Amino acid sequence: MNIKLKYPIPANEEERLWALSEFDVDYTEVSHVFKDLVLLAAKIAKTEVSLVNLIDSYTQWSVSNHGLPIEQMERTESVCQYTITTNDYFEVKELSKDERFKDKAYVVSDPKLDYYFGVPLTTEQGYNLGALCVMDKTVKDLSPEKIELLKIVGKEVVNRLVALKTIQELKAQATAKEELRKKVAHDIRGPLGGIISLTQIISMQGENNKLSDVLEFINMIQKAGTSLLDLATEILNSEDKQINTKSREASADDFSLETFKQKLERLYLPQAKNKAINYTVSLVPESVDMPFPKNKLLQITGNLITNAIKFTPANGSVSVMLGLSNSARQQILTIKVADTGVGLNNDAVKQILSGNKHTSDGTDGEAGFGFGLALVKRLVDDLHGTMHIDSVPNEGTTFTISLQWTN
Repeated sequence: MNIKLKYPIPANEEERLWALSEFDVDYTEVSHVFKDLVLLAAKIAKTEVSLVNLIDSYTQWSVSNHGLPIEQMERTESVCQYTITTNDYFEVKELSKDERFKDKAYVVSDPKLDYYFGVPLTTEQGYNLGALCVMDKTVKDLSPEKIELLKIVGKEVVNRLVALKTIQELKAQATAKEELRKKVAHDIRGPLGGIISLTQIISMQGENNKLSDVLEFINMIQKAGTSLLDLATEILNSEDKQINTKSREASADDFSLETFKQKLERLYLPQAKNKAINYTVSLVPESVDMPFPKNKLLQITGNLITNAIKFTPANGSVSVMLGLSNSARQQILTIKVADTGVGLNNDAVKQILSGNKHTSDGTDGEAGFGFGLALVKRLVDDLHGTMHIDSVPNEGTTFTISLQWTN
């Protein structure tokens, strides 16, 4: 008798997804930020595998890994989907004996993992963005001390995500060289400089205060703070080269159509291949070659693509068309995601455009969570863009997103 599993969904899922989108993480570019932390987690737990996973509407993104070269997994195939529903930790001693996981590919075949321990990556507002997990082929028995250490590492992952978000926001807000310099100095360099000075004082007085047991952690915080200051300096130097130039190439906070296309291919081609779907990303021939802000574009387009793959049967097609026009006053980016899937009726289209949740299972039985398209609509509205849906039941759907920026 086959039992259909009920997949766990956090009670605050809609706002959790919004919080994750606010971090605007480029899943292909942040591995180095957490590399030392996944290594540290594996050493603490003495496991072969350690991952930092961020979980969106459909996908678990392994943004940094140790011992297992994996970048993504369908959310419903992951163990961490259960971890984000807890406020403490989630542990499975033997995956091979658990009805929820015993048939998963990573359990029954290489690397044949059997042990899992994960802590949620929780923001100050209480949203679990994903999980820090450790896994192994053999059962582990983690002491309370090791569990607490793993929780500390998980908190540091969130701290670094917040730091990256802060830097992104400062760079996006800065419109001139001196403005950027003042913002970075005030919002990052000052507070972090104070933290570093404080840790130096505590370090010098540590033995007298019987704090020798925590000196190593203080030194780690000091190094992390120093590293962030260096990053702020690097930002200033790179901006010095870009500001006041008549023409510029895409910076770290910009996309060109070609870089956007390449990222969409890298991120979502594996999902399409896994379902035997013909997936293409192309550019409108007459598009201009200009940089444009990448703010939330991966979150918007990625949700549309994954949704299209989910509702398109094997041997169908999903195509993405990107176009950019430019005038003296504004840039207009057009994103079209078309599929040959099951389509939508008029009521479903109206529900999506109104920002309400619409959910059903995919063509291969993929679970429907009902938040992906609602998130897209909210993100597009937040950017003052427009979304149009053309759909015919049993023939396919085309989503057209239009976003504009003032030059």
